[in-house]
Amino acid sequence: MKKNILVLAILFFSTLTVLGQQNKKFSKKNKVVNKGKFFVYWGWNWSSYTDSDIRFKGKDYDFTLSDVKAQDRPTKFSVNNYFNPGNITIPQNNYRIGYFFKENYTISIGVDHMKYVVNNDQNVTINGNINIGNAKYDGTYNNQNIQLTEDFLRFEHTDGLNYVNVEVKRFDNIDHWFGLDLKNLQINLTEGIGVGGLYPRTDTSLLGKERHDNFHLSGWGVSVGAGLNITFLKHFYIQSDYKIGYINMPDIKTSLSSADSASQSFYFFENNILIGGRFRIF
Repeated sequence: MKKNILVLAILFFSTLTVLGQQNKKFSKKNKVVNKGKFFVYWGWNWSSYTDSDIRFKGKDYDFTLSDVKAQDRPTKFSVNNYFNPGNITIPQNNYRIGYFFKENYTISIGVDHMKYVVNNDQNVTINGNINIGNAKYDGTYNNQNIQLTEDFLRFEHTDGLNYVNVEVKRFDNIDHWFGLDLKNLQINLTEGIGVGGLYPRTDTSLLGKERHDNFHLSGWGVSVGAGLNITFLKHFYIQSDYKIGYINMPDIKTSLSSADSASQSFYFFENNILIGGRFRIF
């Protein structure tokens, strides 16, 4: 995992160097001026996650589940699900607003609304202790196997795993790579880094306690990514992004009791399809 992130980082900075050199050769005949423009986009994501150790703490328990597997939960595609204004916030989605503070650099703020669902009924390793008055689960555990049945644990961030982040990106026109110099069509490469907070709505049922399903600021994340942007008529675009990130959440709420919490960290991989526009306000 760390090797993958290192490779992406090397490619990212190598690309900046190459593009910085090649941009000097680009014809300015049909060049679009970006500096001073705003941009917005809306889109959808498909995500995957590494296995995670999750620690659960409360008044009468403190235990860790190791190598817990989870997946995303994409909404089945239909025009109604993805394009009906009343439903567009239901699928895994991304939205962002940003500004070209230099010709090739942007700063933006947005939300990656991913969904994270622990696989039900999987077998995992448990360490720690439980003393809640339930003979089925009370005891001290030392590298024992346990099944995540419905009466033991259901755990998901499905409305959602909300990564609220600020990104700085480089934006480069690469028409010359393909021998193009068109007025109303530009091909661009984007690459950048992001940092932000995690504000998930965590849906949890744990050891028979009252179900929790509320938003809570739970931690932080960092990410790097790159994408391909195709702009039409100088203002409208479609974009495909690939992003790798790390999430650390030390304060996840698991019940209505302030004594109950969970913590976990993991890496995520995110594929995005985006539609948007860029424009000048002033």
